[in-house]
Amino acid sequence: FEWSMEAYKKDSDVSDREAMARRLGMLSLANLNPCVKEMQYAVRGPIVIKAAELEGELKKGAKLPFEQVIKANIGDAHAMGQKPISFVREVIALATCPSLMETGTGFSNDAVLRAKEILGSTGGGSVGAYTNSVGIASVLNHVAEYITKRDGYPANPADIFLGTGASGCIKNIMKLCLTMDADNKPGFMIPVPQYPLYSACTAEFNAHLISYFMNESNNWTLDRAELERAYEDSLEHCIPKAICIINPGNPTGQNLPPENIAEIIRFAHEKQLLIMADEVYQDNIWTEGGQFTSFKKVLRSLGPEFDDQPLASFHSVSKGFMGECGLRGGYCEMTNFPQDVKDMLLKLISASLCSSTSGQVAVSCMVKPPTGDARERYDRETKAVLASLKERSVMVHEKLNAIPGIKCNPLQGAMYAFPAIDLPTGAIETAKAQGMEPDFLYCSELLEATGICVVPGSGFWQTPGTYHFRMTILPPKDQLEVFLDKLSQFHGQFCEKYSDVSPLGS
Repeated sequence: FEWSMEAYKKDSDVSDREAMARRLGMLSLANLNPCVKEMQYAVRGPIVIKAAELEGELKKGAKLPFEQVIKANIGDAHAMGQKPISFVREVIALATCPSLMETGTGFSNDAVLRAKEILGSTGGGSVGAYTNSVGIASVLNHVAEYITKRDGYPANPADIFLGTGASGCIKNIMKLCLTMDADNKPGFMIPVPQYPLYSACTAEFNAHLISYFMNESNNWTLDRAELERAYEDSLEHCIPKAICIINPGNPTGQNLPPENIAEIIRFAHEKQLLIMADEVYQDNIWTEGGQFTSFKKVLRSLGPEFDDQPLASFHSVSKGFMGECGLRGGYCEMTNFPQDVKDMLLKLISASLCSSTSGQVAVSCMVKPPTGDARERYDRETKAVLASLKERSVMVHEKLNAIPGIKCNPLQGAMYAFPAIDLPTGAIETAKAQGMEPDFLYCSELLEATGICVVPGSGFWQTPGTYHFRMTILPPKDQLEVFLDKLSQFHGQFCEKYSDVSPLGS
């Protein structure tokens, strides 16, 4: 559509400025917010869209090279068949429909007591009422008790707010760091490989993404020298405001040791950076004898010298043993935040009124297990979930490394593997000739040939010249075995197919 002011004004008695305003004010792709157009979110990108189309074709009876699509692209535990924890669903059911407490329908006494406690902190005794913007008071107390017990250092409910999953909390903390100065964009130090939430938010907020590379050769740990390089390189482009760490790692699956965490804290303190610790996989530790150590615990252990170091820590009901992704519940603890900054945060989140009350109830169940008649079943169910995930993590790691041309670091934690794949030159050149990343070509052909849906490593960013894909360990064990067998066969065929390819016809 070609538009000119002259043509528009022939039939309109308006000024030049109004003519332009009317045209540019009309919502279209051409005048859409450029930050929104720049956003990318790989875990729901074109390969995933294609997987859904193939699923639809199979349902209609189409004959494809496979009988089912195996989705290993996203950490959605219940979609992969994981069963909910009974206590969680009981409490949510009772809080949502309190009359069930009077019918004697077999709910545990623990669930009844928890629901009553939570409802006692809500307006009108109903989860249908708005809560305080920071969350239900009793749930905030439960979170503070949990953090205190986990770390051995006191936590204050006044330093905590509940949100729409960890993602909503992360976005609100990032908003605090934004500036309106185009010449001094805020910068966020993001680990590479990274979870696409961070690159998407950085683009949405018109901020600068400062990439620092994880050390793949050392189980995806962090090097101080790399942090220094990334920081120094960014100074001509932005004002660095925060460093983000995902631990345990997504997509990389590492579990950082305390000494590595301390080094990051010292770096942030020296550079006057806010630390954003994404710790949503803290219950997903798979190495024998391995333990999760929070940034809050290490920060407090470093002594009073670091009492002015701000830290925002995040947790969520979407991962761990619960996998309640759709309930959208999470929390943020703000350590060493000035009170006036917390006041501004309260103002910011107040504009959204409150997060989902069902999600808030789920947070309570995550951080405060039952202690009475529901405890035995709760322990049995949670241990079964975590044991099964651990078994799958070991199997995935061993079978990936048994495939020639694929190498995967140990899965120390989280729910993913991020194996490196050796690709033949022909595949790399073919992909570049088609304007796509080589691992995108690999994952696209993997889907078309086998029905396996994974995410290209380029969607998470990676060290230049390396290629990966991310897969979850969430599909049932029998599906994972089929997945890994098909992957092994496909990888050999793919490499053979492109071993002698010259895409330019030379």
